[in-house]
Amino acid sequence: METQNKVAMINGGRRDMAVRVLALVLTLAAAVVVGVNKQSTTVPITIVASLPPVYLPVTAKWLHMSAFVYFVIANVIACSYTAISLILTSLATKGGIKKVSIMVTILDLMVVALLFSAIGASGAVGLIGYRGNSHVRWEKVCNTFDKFCHQVMAAMALSFVACLAYLLLVVLAIFNVYKKV
Repeated sequence: METQNKVAMINGGRRDMAVRVLALVLTLAAAVVVGVNKQSTTVPITIVASLPPVYLPVTAKWLHMSAFVYFVIANVIACSYTAISLILTSLATKGGIKKVSIMVTILDLMVVALLFSAIGASGAVGLIGYRGNSHVRWEKVCNTFDKFCHQVMAAMALSFVACLAYLLLVVLAIFNVYKKV
């Protein structure tokens, strides 16, 4: 019976490590994709209808929108936490420290909340960029900055999958507690 428990702990620890590594890679990729995202284009602006339009160079960067800054910072925090939690969980499984496991599970849940809030904020800004808002006369910009918008959408998808990985870690931790009771 004792060897079965040890095998279950080893398999659970490997599964936990694999999901953590996946979350680390995904949050790092999401932060990098948005962090290097930049697109420049020339936009025609009509000042007076009788004159020809003035062409102005315009650049879209992630630093120009606070929601995207929050998104990058949240993913960097999640990625950094994951690197630390990989070390903590590997030490906890070797030493059998239960308090570390509880702390890591609570922090995993906080990372889920952090990432979901960052995805929500970026999604709201991205939707305004994609559709515009006719009530306040905000024009859509994704037709002009299509590459920029597509990269933000890809990063949001990566971050969402990472968030689901953290959620899976929390659910697995709850099942482990339930099995022990």
